[in-house]
Amino acid sequence: MRIFIDTSAIYARLNADDTFHSTAAMEMRYLLANQAEFITTQYVVAESSALIQARMGMKKLAEFHRNVEPVFLVHQVSEAQHQRAVDFCLAMNRRKLSLVDCSSFTVMRDLSIDRVFTFDAHFQEQGFHCIGLPKQAD
Repeated sequence: MRIFIDTSAIYARLNADDTFHSTAAMEMRYLLANQAEFITTQYVVAESSALIQARMGMKKLAEFHRNVEPVFLVHQVSEAQHQRAVDFCLAMNRRKLSLVDCSSFTVMRDLSIDRVFTFDAHFQEQGFHCIGLPKQAD
């Protein structure tokens, strides 16, 4: 089973003080035990790295790059995917919807991935099945 992994899940898994830490740890263990293939992008890796470094320091950043990132298949966002993500981001005209998220949506659609490990409701709004995030009421 292929699952996209977002910065929010990566950060929650690594930060014991994060609201979603225990859920992230439990879901990660379950998914790895069931041989999930985690896919992400270089944009998510860069965003995660910056967040981990700023909030948790260099030791956690090293832990991320040595022990966590190697578990992921990192998709390199193409120029065409980047441009479609930029166009989508601008068309959505929402200050809190990031280019990283828009590039994730683009890549997920291109790779036919409908499941994402995230705590970011933007993925649910875009119609993806979110692992970790409670379902919104209809």
